[in-house]
Amino acid sequence: MIAPEVGHRGVPAASATRGRIIIAVDGPAAAGKGTLARRLATTLALPYLDTGLLYRAVGRRVLDAGGDPRDVPAALAAAAALQVSDFARADLRDPVADMAATAVAAIADLRAALLGFQRSFGGAQGAVLDGRDIGTVVFPDARAKLFVTASAEERARRRQAELVARGVAADYAQVLSEIRDRDAQDENRPVSPLRPAADAMLLDTTALDADGAFARAMQLLAPHIVDEALLRKA
Repeated sequence: MIAPEVGHRGVPAASATRGRIIIAVDGPAAAGKGTLARRLATTLALPYLDTGLLYRAVGRRVLDAGGDPRDVPAALAAAAALQVSDFARADLRDPVADMAATAVAAIADLRAALLGFQRSFGGAQGAVLDGRDIGTVVFPDARAKLFVTASAEERARRRQAELVARGVAADYAQVLSEIRDRDAQDENRPVSPLRPAADAMLLDTTALDADGAFARAMQLLAPHIVDEALLRKA
């Protein structure tokens, strides 16, 4: 079951982050934010949460039940039944899961239901969280915010390579079309649209490999958080 809601509906979000180290990593699909966020969490000894898995797991549960991910009661019922084991499913990153996640993520009541779980993650220590509205909605007062992006063409190339590596046949043109469709849905949905927070630091990974993106992220974070996090780790 999802944890009780914390810091929502009457409780200021700031109360959830006071004294904690929160690093918000947002951006579109296949920009490299997940790989980067996991590495930051390991380096800084902070818990890591891929918030996209919450929506993917909900979408999968709805599909498993034969429902429509756009159906509000079905999505809310799936969210209420979520278990930690759902996040380890092997079918959460295929194109079907992508579309299901996008559909459920547009449901305002569902996002509210999952908000408390995200805000309470990591406890007093804090965490590194990646998603699409971490810096704008989940933790608007996060200590440091990164918005990770890359060109649609480069993101499609990465996603195609990822799918092929998993043994899934993938046509580049189709993957690029799906990337652009998902961007449009994420950017134009009325609830928590994908956009950089006003105080987010932009990190364009189009021309960077994973090591280059990590090095640049550490440079951007250093004045805000890295020294303190590393001191805690030591």
